[in-house]
Amino acid sequence: MLTEEIADPEATSPAELRTQYLAALTAVTEERGVDAVVGETDLSAERVDALLSGDADGLTLEEAADLLACSPDYPDAEDYLLEVRDHLMLQMSSAVVDVDSLRRGIETDLDAKALQQKVEGRREMTLEEYARVTHYLAEENPW
Repeated sequence: MLTEEIADPEATSPAELRTQYLAALTAVTEERGVDAVVGETDLSAERVDALLSGDADGLTLEEAADLLACSPDYPDAEDYLLEVRDHLMLQMSSAVVDVDSLRRGIETDLDAKALQQKVEGRREMTLEEYARVTHYLAEENPW
């Protein structure tokens, strides 16, 4: 879900991508149940309940991967995060986008070093930031 290509980036927005990501997280949570998700992840019951009620501000990519790993349809969280980061780096390479261009493209207050750390996974990235980055890269990608 987090690594799927965006077929038509002009027909969607980063906010719509984030909504799609949250819908998948909600579906896994509803399928597995709050207690199971809390038991299998580091997420608190309050955090999972907030997600179900639509309040997912600040939800990180790491938390999303952890939650998705509760489903047999997704790999374990660590492997999935590696796949997501590889996906980001490949998109940046094929679009020939460096971190400074990415920073300008997503209009963030982060400096290039902080953004690079987020892309590499050395700093937490929110699901909202991830949606903005992947959307921008899909727009810039020649395929």
